[in-house]
Amino acid sequence: MVTINPKEIPATKLHGYLLSAITPRPIAFVSTVDNTGNVNLSPFSFFNCFGYNPPILVFSPARRGRDNTTKHTYENVLEVPEAVIHMVNYRMVQQMSLASTEYPKGVNEFMKAGFTEVSSDLVKPPRIAEAPVAMECIVKEINQTGSEGGAGNLVVCEVIRIHLQESVLDDEGRIDPFKLDAVARLGGDWYCRVQGDAIFKVPKPAQKLGIGIDRLPDSIRNSKVLTGNDLGMLGNVEDLPVEQSIQSFRNSIEVKMALKAGEDGLHRLAQEYLKAGKVEEAWSILLSNK
Repeated sequence: MVTINPKEIPATKLHGYLLSAITPRPIAFVSTVDNTGNVNLSPFSFFNCFGYNPPILVFSPARRGRDNTTKHTYENVLEVPEAVIHMVNYRMVQQMSLASTEYPKGVNEFMKAGFTEVSSDLVKPPRIAEAPVAMECIVKEINQTGSEGGAGNLVVCEVIRIHLQESVLDDEGRIDPFKLDAVARLGGDWYCRVQGDAIFKVPKPAQKLGIGIDRLPDSIRNSKVLTGNDLGMLGNVEDLPVEQSIQSFRNSIEVKMALKAGEDGLHRLAQEYLKAGKVEEAWSILLSNK
């Protein structure tokens, strides 16, 4: 284990560790205007949602580490406390990256990156027609976390209008993650695409009271085969399977074959069921040699 004191390493190295470790980060693609109407468009991965009643988004146009200067987005929201925050999908990631170029003040990144400007309903900054999600926001407050290069400027925004492309919605009007095809920021030049096998379900524990890993039998909890994820799934059940279900597996050929390899064989069989999301069946298998 490598242990680091943030105050004892160069800021640039700390920056690399943080951005490579805290991933993936959603990207806020933010449009703003200054008090003379100049439009700016820039992406920020210091960003997330921090409440929904009211709906609050926070992004941070941090001070530049190399020369401690501030970004046009930060200067704009001080002058005109409004913004449109867009979500970025795979189809626009290269254009988004181009818009992150540090063009001189007054240069419109909509034009440089080839995006279509659409007038917003309630705020002055325009929105991106091609974006799958666009959220018109008013800036509630701006909090400076420091005055040195790399310090954050937390822009706290309240969403007052949301625009969704119908192409990213499912039949019930919800955002479909497969259709959204979002991208997220990693460290360095790396990004990730939220698609394919990267998308999976984990049942929310809040919907029930799981028995917990501490309640698992020692032979299961200390298994050489089952992983922490496997144990988490097993500990997230409210009740163990009934004897009838256990008995049906106890007499099955696959359990009898697995038992030829001993307890580890039984655990490997249960693990295959867990991979398929069949938790009750996995429990029945694990308890079938009792």
